[in-house]
Amino acid sequence: MQIPVIRNILEANARVSDDLKRLFAEKGILALNLMSSPGAGKTTLLERTLTDLASEFSMAVIEGDLQTDNDAQRVAATGAQAVQINTEGGCHLTSAQVLAACKELNLIGLDILFIENVGNLVCPAEFDVGEDHKITLLSVTEGDDKPEKYPLMFNISSALLLNKTDLLPYVDFSLERASNFARGLNADIKVFPVSCRAREGLDAWYDWLRAARAAKKG
Repeated sequence: MQIPVIRNILEANARVSDDLKRLFAEKGILALNLMSSPGAGKTTLLERTLTDLASEFSMAVIEGDLQTDNDAQRVAATGAQAVQINTEGGCHLTSAQVLAACKELNLIGLDILFIENVGNLVCPAEFDVGEDHKITLLSVTEGDDKPEKYPLMFNISSALLLNKTDLLPYVDFSLERASNFARGLNADIKVFPVSCRAREGLDAWYDWLRAARAAKKG
């Protein structure tokens, strides 16, 4: 009896996601769905990106969390537009929530919209939110077998950032093993070892963003 309910939820989400895709296409906005487990470094990555690329792009962030507006405040401190969605226990953002949040943003002239999803390696991968690309972060403190254990998220992501590489001397994590697992699921995934804290490896990520933005604009 649950199967029709689940199908209806996914179909309803997909319909609104299609509406968002049309909206972002009309406005020429590159929309990125940023996913990871809690604490992998999504907000820190956004702080670095929003600050370093502020002179190149107009950017905004939709923040998804169960509670608090802590991350939205951190993002807003960079000068970027930020809207907080509190899911009140929900494990992922829905396209309807993102559409409502977009109404709180000034989309005119916006180049890139980051949608920071709820920290979770499972549910966010199952719900499109109108994005052009899904981006996954995996920190080296989590274990290099996560792509093998949670395959869907890595299979459908365009890019994988292996974050907190400054901690590699202190943890049992193989960049090569994690990358190979991810590429075994998705041969086209781009892998970027980075340390947001130490500001290492971010140039390759920024170049990918520039190319993705140019492709959307074109």
